[in-house]
Amino acid sequence: MPTILDVHSHVWAYPDHFSDDFRAQGKRAKAGIELDLTVTHAAYRKSCEQTLREASVRTIVFGGKAKLSGLWVDDRYVAAEVAAHPDERIGFLSVDPTQPGWEEELRFGHQELGLQGIKLLPMYAGFYPQETRLDPLWSYATRHRLPVLLHTGTTFVAQAPLDCTLPRHLDPVAARFPEVPIIMAHLGHPYEGEAIVTARKHPNVYCDISALHYRPYQFFHALMLVQEYGVWNKLLFGTDYPFTTVDATIAGLRSLNQMVAGTGLPRLNTDALETLIFRDPLPLLNLK
Repeated sequence: MPTILDVHSHVWAYPDHFSDDFRAQGKRAKAGIELDLTVTHAAYRKSCEQTLREASVRTIVFGGKAKLSGLWVDDRYVAAEVAAHPDERIGFLSVDPTQPGWEEELRFGHQELGLQGIKLLPMYAGFYPQETRLDPLWSYATRHRLPVLLHTGTTFVAQAPLDCTLPRHLDPVAARFPEVPIIMAHLGHPYEGEAIVTARKHPNVYCDISALHYRPYQFFHALMLVQEYGVWNKLLFGTDYPFTTVDATIAGLRSLNQMVAGTGLPRLNTDALETLIFRDPLPLLNLK
């Protein structure tokens, strides 16, 4: 049976790891209704029921640290969640470089907790990934061959600066630290074109397609750009659970061409879509 790797899934205790302000602003994401961001392993597996009939599923999980926006998940919590299901989960640590002690947290999360990658939230924490104060992080990731996944794209949090999230900011990082596998989350939505051209020029820069299928026309257009630039190999499968699921993401991918049925518009390559779903990115990301 093939294996699907979801490279983008969250673990946290909701609402404990969120500020009241974050929760209140989250209502903007869903027409005034507070998001229920409760995460459990059982619920994740149940959300994969359809997929599990044709493949096994493994998951990269992380929490997140962003004092500015009101999200803080201790890496010990992430490590414990991974330890509870070690055959199904790969854990990433997180740091907020605007806060004191982040370099020690980086070393502790990797060397003591055994977490295998780094998750950054530049917009939510209010920093730019190419700032010189992050050079120790990129140097550490280079020495230890750690992949770094960054949020790129939109948000509902008012105090999170949009400029910090632009994919173009990863261009100088990848030029200076070319050996670090970098993943731009959400294909940079809504700056997908910028993410695509940034990934195209750097061998170790990729994009995940998490949390995009529920805007199908925009998703179709973004993947058509991927197709026209010839960079299907730069995409990784991800969900952004609990915001959406493996089953819903795969169904969304497989239904995109239905929007242009009966028209003269081009179709997405269905073989490329299936390859994206079942691709094994572990060797690309230096993960066990």
